Amino acid sequence: MQETATISGDSTDVDGAGAADRGATRRLLIGGELREAERTFPSLNPANGEVLGYAPDAGVADAEAAVASARRAFDTTDWSTDLELRVRCLEQLHTALIEHRDDLAALTIAEVGATPALCQGAQLDQPIEIVRYYADLLKSYPMTEDLGNIESRGMQHHRWVEKEAAGVVAAIIAYNYPNQLALAKLAPALAAGCTVVLKSAPDTPLVTLALGELIAQHTDIPAGVVNVLSGADPAVGAALTTSPDVDMVTFTGSTPTGRAIMAAASETLKKVFLELGGKSAAIVLDDADFGTAALFSAFSMVTHAGQGCALTSRLLVPEQHKDEIVEMIKNNFGLVRYGDPSAEGTYMGPLISEKQRDKVDAMVQRAVDAGATLVTGGEKVDPGFFYTPTLLSDVDPDSEIAQEEVFGPVLAVIAYKDDDDAVRIANNSIYGLSGAVFGSQERALSVARRIRTGTFSINGGNYFSPDTPFGGFKQSGIGREMGKAGLEEFLESKTFATVVTEAG
Repeated sequence: MQETATISGDSTDVDGAGAADRGATRRLLIGGELREAERTFPSLNPANGEVLGYAPDAGVADAEAAVASARRAFDTTDWSTDLELRVRCLEQLHTALIEHRDDLAALTIAEVGATPALCQGAQLDQPIEIVRYYADLLKSYPMTEDLGNIESRGMQHHRWVEKEAAGVVAAIIAYNYPNQLALAKLAPALAAGCTVVLKSAPDTPLVTLALGELIAQHTDIPAGVVNVLSGADPAVGAALTTSPDVDMVTFTGSTPTGRAIMAAASETLKKVFLELGGKSAAIVLDDADFGTAALFSAFSMVTHAGQGCALTSRLLVPEQHKDEIVEMIKNNFGLVRYGDPSAEGTYMGPLISEKQRDKVDAMVQRAVDAGATLVTGGEKVDPGFFYTPTLLSDVDPDSEIAQEEVFGPVLAVIAYKDDDDAVRIANNSIYGLSGAVFGSQERALSVARRIRTGTFSINGGNYFSPDTPFGGFKQSGIGREMGKAGLEEFLESKTFATVVTEAG
């Protein structure tokens, strides 16, 4: 640990101010060393489309070096067995994140397009507390379980189970909440005793590289235990998922990419944890408070410009109340202030890229062509990659806009006949990540229990916190992150038995 190093020094400024020459000094973390790559690629500020900085464009050789470093650290050091060291290093990382919080927030606002309010929640402050949660959990989590004795072949046999680290982990993250995604993988993996190769999303490399700098400069995490890569070449991810030296792959991103990763990992039967897409439904029952439901549905849908896998992008409403609820949502959308995410009062920032905005716009136009009614929105706003809050009504539950993840501020309203019809429509999806319901408590809970999803909000309840398992059913993924379940994803169970002698 280099006590005098700083994340905001001349060569590694993370304040997001946008000087390209300073951004070009961002470095990979491999084997405990901060390294430059042969090539760099630009990271854009999505609020104005300008180059924010440059990140190393890692190649396959860099990925192989990172994996070899992680393998060596796992096999030849006591990281996986020294619990006290792991607790201390996690506490150091938590302290470093707190101390550099404002710099990280500024960089997250600039590169991710997040607002300061989001940085006070799931974009930064909550992820920082994930690190503290796992440091504390590690102090009390039972790494052994006594199973007692059994009699076999006329002898007593004592059995017990010990937990040990899964091994070398390749962690690949998406662009939308990079701090959350990185720390929700990194913290439990390190707590379990794993070593990690963390690969940033190509759209948001600077934020993740800044995390690597903090680890290198402000913690006692041994060389090779954490390696951080950035790169635009898909071959880097492929190298991580196919390497025989990687024991586990954890990925957050789209379901099609998750399928490809699972297929690649199958060649060596790697353990996989996949947190994938969603097309979650919010159900408004006919005894709900329509105003509350409309407010929740509108403002949650435009949170981070709709770039959230768990957002309820389908709104199921009683057909006899459809027009009333649609009008409420339209009015709420009209109150959404969008623009420069750093400006005071901005609620919604930009989409991450021009490519993503074009995708969202094309899906909206196809939905209208297929018969949906465009109530409001559906417009690109320049400069930057902004898209107006968009409300579609009269949506066919089997149509593309109701079935495919949009990842933009687009809400599709679908009418239903009765509770059974609402449940059927909600479950009519390959996804099962999240959901919501509004109505009288007992009835709402009954409906919620019939929906096949990993998380659920009742009357606006918030389930998201470091101690809460998060993940999906069906093609929304495999496994759970955060909570005790998140630690257990990175652990293996080893069962022991010994013959009990008269001497004990």
